[in-house]
Amino acid sequence: MRTRLLTLIVAVVAAVAGLGLVVPSSPASASTGGTADGNAHPNVGMIVFYDADGRFRCSATLVSPTVLLTAAHCTTGTLGKTLVTFDSVIAEAPPSPLPAAADPSAGYTADELAAAGYLSGTAYTHPNYSNFTDINNWNDVGVIVLDHPVTDIAPAPLAPVGTSDAVKQPRSVLFTAVGYGTEVRKPDSGPQKPTPMSYPLIRRYVEMPGQKITPQIIQTNGNDKDPFGTGGTCFGDSGGSLWLNGAIVGVTSYGRTANCRYIDGYQRVDIPVVRNWLATFGL
Repeated sequence: MRTRLLTLIVAVVAAVAGLGLVVPSSPASASTGGTADGNAHPNVGMIVFYDADGRFRCSATLVSPTVLLTAAHCTTGTLGKTLVTFDSVIAEAPPSPLPAAADPSAGYTADELAAAGYLSGTAYTHPNYSNFTDINNWNDVGVIVLDHPVTDIAPAPLAPVGTSDAVKQPRSVLFTAVGYGTEVRKPDSGPQKPTPMSYPLIRRYVEMPGQKITPQIIQTNGNDKDPFGTGGTCFGDSGGSLWLNGAIVGVTSYGRTANCRYIDGYQRVDIPVVRNWLATFGL
């Protein structure tokens, strides 16, 4: 399901590498350009889950003691529980410390995740998620409801409804994206073409000038060569948060090139169709 997202979005939105931004959890890394996050955004975590096609990872943000905000394509079809970790550094080099499910066809259980030292939760998908088929009703948003509340991390604030509508000149505004996406760089050997790498697997943040804002989507210029930005999002950043003035206005949804160096797209969460659904989770 997730492995076909790249082909699907190329057809729907004119080329994507990351309208999905979901990759198997074993080959994982960090964002294109940007800065190692350290403890700058401790409420942004990584989630790992199984579906019928295998194991995947995304990013997500704690928005209440029991709820993480992420993308719908990081929640739909999930088998069993979702692994959650807020560690800023997962792995600098292989092997990955992430556990495998005892029964991949059933996904993770809460007990096996607890035994491995990870949090667990249940995935929910926005009921009007269009699976990238209707750009006017994208609704690429989901949540993870934790089995036990997080008490030592302050939740991130959601921007008021309509915050993005007040941005009249997106290109003059810098947005910040946070996640555990794939690092893009030249390989140590072979053809020296910038390529998504498997490691390090760390949390990073990037700053990007806006490009366009629609009733559903915020687009930014995610090119790390942009003189006004520091990078962009890539595979694995899906579901990670987009910040404006210290609050979340979106979640990472898509990109437009296979090497993650052009336009990035974010599902707005400051719109009524999203907030009304989030309110059912106490947000």
